[in-house]
Amino acid sequence: MAASDQTLVCVKQVKQELSNEWDESMPLPGDIIEGFSTHNSDADESFLPVKTSSEFSSQLGKINPRLESIWIKVRRGDSLLKLQTCIVQQKGYVLRRKYTIQATTDHRHIADLGDLTLEQCTELQVMSSRVVQTQGKGLHIDRIKYDWKMKVGTYLPHQSSSVVSSILFTPLAGEHCINTTTARCMAWFSASISSGVPLVFVNIQTELIPPTIEKTNLSNMQQKHYTAQIIHGIRLWFLPGLEEIPIELIPEPNEVRFGMEINRTEEGFVCIYSVTGGTSADRGGLKELHEEATANGFLLVISRLEGKSKMPTSVCSDGLIHCCDHAEMKDLLVSAIDQYEIIHLHVMAWPNQTRSSPTQVVGFAALLPPQRSFSTHHYD
Repeated sequence: MAASDQTLVCVKQVKQELSNEWDESMPLPGDIIEGFSTHNSDADESFLPVKTSSEFSSQLGKINPRLESIWIKVRRGDSLLKLQTCIVQQKGYVLRRKYTIQATTDHRHIADLGDLTLEQCTELQVMSSRVVQTQGKGLHIDRIKYDWKMKVGTYLPHQSSSVVSSILFTPLAGEHCINTTTARCMAWFSASISSGVPLVFVNIQTELIPPTIEKTNLSNMQQKHYTAQIIHGIRLWFLPGLEEIPIELIPEPNEVRFGMEINRTEEGFVCIYSVTGGTSADRGGLKELHEEATANGFLLVISRLEGKSKMPTSVCSDGLIHCCDHAEMKDLLVSAIDQYEIIHLHVMAWPNQTRSSPTQVVGFAALLPPQRSFSTHHYD
């Protein structure tokens, strides 16, 4: 066989069509695979030679149950590179399984291997080189570290808070029009606003709801012909006030109550409707907030207690609103005062609320750009 007819195991193409996302750490068209190793070693003896693509596929199949990735030695131009790749099964081969390699950084980048001549490999390498070099002339996508723990602790009212809340409306029995469910959803939102709950509208969307029919109640024949009915609900996204104000209730010796009375609105929100002077609730600032909220026509609504949201979460098909048990909240407060434990809660802020918070508040107001005054410059 002439030297020009000798074939090499080569990457014929890759199934990642977005060539602008290729990089030199991936197997690229034209790469000649000279060997592979199951260990991250530079020693030549650790790499087993690759003779044909079918033999390499068979070897990958034997390794696959034990290891998810291997190291391959590829010749690219005048360079000899060591790349880490994953082992994947090629789709489309049913009777006989075939295995190939995939880039570790992109699961879409799967190599199609073949036995090609050196000339064919070189042509493919020229094409790949042009793609990667052209990419290099553009803007690089960088990856930066981000202190998520610090940001969550600094910019959220509580580490378990997502700031935005939502409530899911399931259609009532016989309610087959999505517009009817939407109207009911917006009626609830409008009623909440009218009652004095300072919600901020964010978004509204349809959502698939899994059917709740228990198939165990059906006969065998019914189960055979049973088709789950697709139900579309409405999810309303909202912010709990312009911001959430953190409150700390610190009981003093001999105090038997925190000094606030809570109640639940018709729409499922828990509000503070009275605060006793001289109590921990008063010292925490709730009396001042309650008086200001009342004077401005708003309710003083508890958005979370000990970091847990107290928002209504859903409306079921019988029209009942799923919300927090305010009796359970009362029991928690009674238990805490008995043990002289500190209680942390958040209340919803309303427009033009004036009371300054000792700690950073987070919400819609914090998402707005800061008010700044800029001096005017004149340029010749």
